Amino acid sequence: MEKLAIIGSGTMGHSIAVNAAWAGLNVKMYGLNEADLQKGLEGIKNKLILLSQNGLISPRDIEEIQSRISITQSIEEAVNDVSFVIECIPEDLGLKQQLFNHLDEICAPDVILATNTSGLSLSLIAAGTKNPERTIVAHFWNPAHLVPLVEVLRTDKTSEDTFNRTIALLKFMHKKPIEVKKEVPGLVGNRLQFALFREAQYLLEEGIASKEDIDAAVTYSIGRRLPVTGPLLSADMGGLDVFASISDYLFEDLSKSDRSFPTLKKLVEQKKLGNKTAEGYYEWDEDFSTRVNQAREKELIRHLKQDRGIE
Repeated sequence: MEKLAIIGSGTMGHSIAVNAAWAGLNVKMYGLNEADLQKGLEGIKNKLILLSQNGLISPRDIEEIQSRISITQSIEEAVNDVSFVIECIPEDLGLKQQLFNHLDEICAPDVILATNTSGLSLSLIAAGTKNPERTIVAHFWNPAHLVPLVEVLRTDKTSEDTFNRTIALLKFMHKKPIEVKKEVPGLVGNRLQFALFREAQYLLEEGIASKEDIDAAVTYSIGRRLPVTGPLLSADMGGLDVFASISDYLFEDLSKSDRSFPTLKKLVEQKKLGNKTAEGYYEWDEDFSTRVNQAREKELIRHLKQDRGIE
């Protein structure tokens, strides 16, 4: 069983800590300061309460799972006597390089160093390390304790042992790891997600449909099918001759923009960033935010219970 350290107590860090401790692992969670750590601990507590309320754990499990998570403001203390480190700091290449170089110096050579990056180059992140064979990408999806997917990427310098141990750890944590065979920006999931987002922006920009109807077109059609059949399996079911024919005439007309569209850029310039600023494409008052976030959590929990065979 791996001994785990998580560097970062924010949205992803504390959520991964929940997932690992829930699976029975002891976890050390590093935070930049006391305020960040306390916020992370509060997030852990709230997530465990929600899991209990939905029958995924019992109320008496909450304290036991929490007891497996220790906190520290010292990176050296966090990685002392651990075998696996998951980095969850902001998506800044310079910061990640600095951290990986430091971890490479203070961790034994057999300690795996994994980055949770959603698209930065592993080769560049690990470029300054002396032991690049123990570096790997393990990209969890938010919320990490509810979404099964973890994208795993290795470079030609990553050892087979590092890859195999990473896959074994993720399966132990009840995740669904997939291997990304080549370094590519955005890995697999974000490339698919942003291809859809680009077309959604285009449809809105061109006045083809309202934002509400664009979202409804996904949630009430392909969104219903995708939990069972991904895009390639869906094509098999629909008939590859049909999908080839549609591809031949539709691809030419799809958006090929290599930049964000004006509406999105304008919202960002106006600091209308969505849920976190109470306004974006939609108006995010407290009631709307609560309803949408709770609805998403409820649906993710429903699927997770199906995955685990929980009635």
